[in-house]
Amino acid sequence: MVKIEVKDLKVWLGKNFVIKGINLDIPENTVTAIIGPSGCGKSTFLRCINRMNDLIPDARIEGEIIIDNNNIYNQEVNVFDLRREVGMVFQKPNPFPKSIYENIAYGLKIHGIKDKNKISEIVEKSLRDANLWDEVKDKLFESAFSLSGGQQQRLCIARAIAIKPEVILMDEPASALDPIATNSLERLIEELRKNYTIVIVTHNIQQAARVSEFTAFLYLGELVEFNRTEKIFTMPKDKRTEEYISGRFS
Repeated sequence: MVKIEVKDLKVWLGKNFVIKGINLDIPENTVTAIIGPSGCGKSTFLRCINRMNDLIPDARIEGEIIIDNNNIYNQEVNVFDLRREVGMVFQKPNPFPKSIYENIAYGLKIHGIKDKNKISEIVEKSLRDANLWDEVKDKLFESAFSLSGGQQQRLCIARAIAIKPEVILMDEPASALDPIATNSLERLIEELRKNYTIVIVTHNIQQAARVSEFTAFLYLGELVEFNRTEKIFTMPKDKRTEEYISGRFS
């Protein structure tokens, strides 16, 4: 079942034509990797899915992105509600300058949850789902900045899933992590795919091959190829895809 339909998506940032008419269907409860060289529009594309590009003054967007049969670019769409449904994890861990507990509780309170027991239940469940509970359960009220980089990134994932999104966007989530923390993050993505539709931008070709079921290859703002990951990596249809994956791309 398709979760996200992208129809003739075009994006201009100022005078720069960044995304050039992308059409793409992203299946539900899968991990889809977006790969391509630097500057090809990967992050810009990702940020279209929760309308983060709206925050850029000179951005212009055309086309449709349909999630659960609703075009998120319709004028009547509440962007606050959209970003609750479509969570995001950024390149560098960005915990709030609050305690570990409050990093998750804060978002719950903003979304109208007042019951302290309910908040504590969700905080624990979110930390468990992010494979972080056992590491932080005895220091919930210490600063989130006391955690390692990998732990901070998992805290950001816990924060994102606490408000029960259906889609999680990840923009180079492991780029600031060491190999051990990266491995932990990848195992977490493997578990999360059971309940969420995940779209991940990564420069790491091997990571895309490990964590995703589908892969999209972008080049100069165009979608060159989209297919199941094993086919992209073993039988690419486009020569540019083959050259990029094999490291011969220029």
